[in-house]
Amino acid sequence: MSRISSDAAPDAVAPEQTPRTERESLYLSLGAQVVGAVYGFVLAQFTAALSLTGDDPFAMWAAAGAAVVAAVAATAGYWRSRSQPEQRWRRDLPPWLFTVNTISVVVVHAALAFVATYGLYRLLALGFIGLPIITFWAVVLMAVTLGLSTYFVYLSSSSITTQRLSTLLMAFISIGTLTATITTPDPQWWTVHFSQLGTFDDLSSWIFNGTLIAGGLLVTTFAVHISRDLQALTEAGTLVNHGVARFVSTAFVIMGIMLAFVGIVPVDVNLLIHNLSASGMAVAYLVLLIAGYRVLRGMPRAYFVAASAFLAATAVSIVLFAVGYFSLTAFEIIVFALIFGWIAVFMRFLGVAGRRDAPDPGGTA
Repeated sequence: MSRISSDAAPDAVAPEQTPRTERESLYLSLGAQVVGAVYGFVLAQFTAALSLTGDDPFAMWAAAGAAVVAAVAATAGYWRSRSQPEQRWRRDLPPWLFTVNTISVVVVHAALAFVATYGLYRLLALGFIGLPIITFWAVVLMAVTLGLSTYFVYLSSSSITTQRLSTLLMAFISIGTLTATITTPDPQWWTVHFSQLGTFDDLSSWIFNGTLIAGGLLVTTFAVHISRDLQALTEAGTLVNHGVARFVSTAFVIMGIMLAFVGIVPVDVNLLIHNLSASGMAVAYLVLLIAGYRVLRGMPRAYFVAASAFLAATAVSIVLFAVGYFSLTAFEIIVFALIFGWIAVFMRFLGVAGRRDAPDPGGTA
């Protein structure tokens, strides 16, 4: 079986940052710091009693500002990265498809900046209860918040690869759901089910449902990158099934659409559609997991060991839920974690499929 060289490898392995990317991210960050300082000053002048939490929380204003600059930085970074050698293939995409991919990358980065900033300031509020935010600290905190958001988002969006998308998805889903759990108005939500987090008409529910919608949009974006990576591995002879790219990318599109509809249609809006969407995502995951033994022949052996572990864990979870050992909430969280854990593992192995191990320093091959 032939192996692909590092030059022909799929883009799942993240490229190194170029000096231009670092330079541009720094300049944009400095500009965002100036905007943040002005934003903080104006906010302090027009807000009577600004504090970390309360009726007019600083956390909300900071999160909103971080989301705006993140959206701008993500748009600029993702657009500019098309000129990089490993990203030029995106120029050949149909305009509508490139637009959808750009929107998903921008939305997820903006949403991640929002929930991460909001969650961080809510956490700080627990340690500085009742601390007022005077003009000086409003200026400093806003400058730092917007500057760091711009810097990291531009670097991330400038080097989007399949592997980076999976890391971004895991971080986004984890931070979004965690933020929803700590801000929900019902401390007993877990006694009902996981989707209970999306049934309240407040910010926590918007964060939970928005996380699922944006996460589903990002999963569909995987399809383009995965299709290209799998096609490259097939052409190189690493994978033997010539229909693997279409099969896997289609399944990911279905999984992403189903995940998005879980957030679009909360359980209290339409129980049937919500449950069908959640079940559809789980079915797509199981199909990919089980069919992978055949369609993904050529992947590293360790991947199939990991896939077997995920399949066994899923089966055990179903049995334990069926006999009443797991509550519905625990079962949903476990399956949710297994799905996204498998996605991360799959992306990691996709990035190294067909690559040889480096020579052993001791001289053994």
